[in-house]
Amino acid sequence: MPANPPNDENGQNPKDPFQEMFERLMGSGAMKPGDMPAGMPTDPQSMSMIFQQIQSMMSSSNSGDPVNWELANQHARQVASQKGDPSVTDRQKGAVSDAMKLADLWLKDNTAFDEAPVLPSAWARAEWIEATWQTWQEMSAPVAASVTKAMSEALTQQLPPELSQAMGGADLSGMLSGAGSMMFGMQLGQAVGALSCEVLSSTDVGIPLAPKHCALVPSNVAEFSADLDLPASDVLLYLAIREAAHIRLFHGVPWLRQHVLDLITAFASEIHIDMERIESIARDLDPSDPSGIQDALSSGVFSPEMTPSQEATLARLETVLALVEGWVNRVTVASTVNIPSAPALTEMMARRRAEGGPAERTFGSLVGLELRPRRLREAASFWDYVAEQRGITERDSLWESPELLPTNEDLDDPQGFEERRGLLTASDAEMDAALEKLLAGGYEAGNEPGTDASGDNASGTGPANGTGNGAQDAGDDPARPGDDGDAQNGDAPRSPDSGPQGGGGAPA
Repeated sequence: MPANPPNDENGQNPKDPFQEMFERLMGSGAMKPGDMPAGMPTDPQSMSMIFQQIQSMMSSSNSGDPVNWELANQHARQVASQKGDPSVTDRQKGAVSDAMKLADLWLKDNTAFDEAPVLPSAWARAEWIEATWQTWQEMSAPVAASVTKAMSEALTQQLPPELSQAMGGADLSGMLSGAGSMMFGMQLGQAVGALSCEVLSSTDVGIPLAPKHCALVPSNVAEFSADLDLPASDVLLYLAIREAAHIRLFHGVPWLRQHVLDLITAFASEIHIDMERIESIARDLDPSDPSGIQDALSSGVFSPEMTPSQEATLARLETVLALVEGWVNRVTVASTVNIPSAPALTEMMARRRAEGGPAERTFGSLVGLELRPRRLREAASFWDYVAEQRGITERDSLWESPELLPTNEDLDDPQGFEERRGLLTASDAEMDAALEKLLAGGYEAGNEPGTDASGDNASGTGPANGTGNGAQDAGDDPARPGDDGDAQNGDAPRSPDSGPQGGGGAPA
């Protein structure tokens, strides 16, 4: 979690976010956490003050939600403003709008998906938070419910029995759930606020966070460009093309966004919290040290331990994200042949997406998973291969349903995937003929189903330019993880006369 800046724009020391949380939790007249002794106070005056503050907490903060969404949103905006959040100028809005128009013009020849009817937008950081907030709620609520429950149970076990007796036998679990809701809300706000200072667009995490928009964050784009020795106009146009490609894909594949969110929910539904670890933290936690609570949260002490089912779900999620990012990668490469700096930007964006930044890792520790396309390069190679064999229309038709998409294993063997798909899409007559021949004695070498008499792949239509045996030309040496020099699995785009053009991208 990024540290708080030492001073705000007026030169004043800002409040520690967890100090603010305790003040919100206990009311404006609250006793400061630093004023409390490390142990539970027993003198009547202190106990009376605590009971009053607990009563205030119960009446104002325990709404039953796993996260105090209002507090989380407010804190996210506060984090964004601490770094500075200038309003978007008319000039910036115009530049983004022009870049989006050109992006759609260049994309139309490199994908079968139509332009999405969404609004091109240029957002300040706070606007990005507001536009994406509903999606953050969808993604974090299932995890927050489990974490808040575990926190409440662990802390309840650490409270002395005499406290409940002193309060007339009241059930303290509800109060602690409210406290957990606020603590998770503060951490969520910290993560989303920090992300708002890093993201370049609405799709930086791999899915459209604001599905009705195609948006860039000009202040972040400017900071990103400032660190590069490249024309700022090239960077803006390149990012606009990536954003528009993402939006085209998700608009053209209506089931895709919900599919990703469902996988996240499935992961969260089986969340298992390491209670021993939380209880250990609860025993050692010093209520007089809010910074210690902040450090404990940011270190991922509440991250879940994965079950085998969760590991399988996570693998499916990472494969889908890799397929999305790989597709966007290849379409962007094909659409940016007129941008001289595109190869360098493609490699940079691939690394940025695969590695993530500090804010993304903070969010990952909070919800128990990171949205990482770990096999981005293999996925990009896969889309290249399919495009060479079948063209961009057939390539994009694989997005018609989840069942048609390649698995993690298929990414290692795109040629085998094509052969298997050729059998699955064969006509009844072709299947009957293949079965009859198999029963009659099998196939000679090179005459298996899915190949022609010469042993070449016969399941596809060949490269879009009709140059012949694209399966052998492109499939003999597919890129593999760890290959050097494969850039984003999008090396510099080929010149128009150097290879197939109908495939939607330059093969690696």
